[in-house]
Amino acid sequence: MTGDMLARGRAVLEAQAFSRLIGAKLVAWSPDLAELAIDLQPHHLQQHGVAHGGVVSYLADNALTYAGGSRLGDSMTLEFKINYLRPARGERLVARARVTGSGKTQAVCQCDIFIVAGGAEKLCAVAQGTIWKVEPP
Repeated sequence: MTGDMLARGRAVLEAQAFSRLIGAKLVAWSPDLAELAIDLQPHHLQQHGVAHGGVVSYLADNALTYAGGSRLGDSMTLEFKINYLRPARGERLVARARVTGSGKTQAVCQCDIFIVAGGAEKLCAVAQGTIWKVEPP
């Protein structure tokens, strides 16, 4: 089941034009958990040579939604907050999100975002968000 879930999740990510543009990859997706990553390129960086906050924020947003969606089904971010802890200077960003609680239509999720530099991970941001189950029209 988890392999099918990961394949479905990757198809959804591939259907998002912005996710393709930014080069996001769904690394893992299982009940209550999601991991997304971006291999950093020059166009992801701001003037100080670190990952732009918008890139870090994008990754957190999508990881939170995948985690919540693993419990709720088709979902969107209702709101989220991010705290940047250190500049994201390295080769890769990795976001790991998990569900901390949910009901029938909403899930609260948390996400840790790491910068990978020289093979070592360092926590660079944390986020929390509320994910909303999309209801058919």
